[in-house]
Amino acid sequence: MTAPVDADPPELAPPDGIPPRAPFSTQQNLRAGHAGFASRFIAFVFDWAMSTGGFLLVLGGASFAASVLTGGTIHWHSGSLWVVLAFWGWEFCYYAYFWTTSGKTPGMTLLGVRVVGRDGSDAGTRRGLVRTLVFPLSFLLLGMGFLGILFGRDRRALHDSIAGTAVVYAWDPRAARLRSLARDGRGRQPQA
Repeated sequence: MTAPVDADPPELAPPDGIPPRAPFSTQQNLRAGHAGFASRFIAFVFDWAMSTGGFLLVLGGASFAASVLTGGTIHWHSGSLWVVLAFWGWEFCYYAYFWTTSGKTPGMTLLGVRVVGRDGSDAGTRRGLVRTLVFPLSFLLLGMGFLGILFGRDRRALHDSIAGTAVVYAWDPRAARLRSLARDGRGRQPQA
């Protein structure tokens, strides 16, 4: 009896220090499913609005609590060093938490994309943290770090290349196509 054609090759124990490779089927799906610029940009805008709104709510709550405790009002302004540092710390925690735990932020979940390792495996803690740390670099280079999403074969931005990650669609297009074909086949009557 022969093995099915789509079966994954048997996995060998990797040498020390080298992460295990993703199964062959995962790598096949990764080749066809790199997320494009529009999906990533819309997810980023959604996440930016959520994280900024969350920060403003926490800042407002802290201001209210401080005014209740002290009896006076506290006014925060965007030029305050404390507010700027707190905001960047908040943003780092927002992206680091989601990218290291599930590989997708709420915006990425909404658009059906996720961060994975270059080979299609889970991003993991190390790659998620590195990606979070170097993410601002793509902006600081006048947006040039994002050109890889538009013109690169793997649609990887500068921060993806540095962190060893890729952004892919979280759904399997081949499985979705097979489900669609199965539904179409059930509703048809045999031809006489």
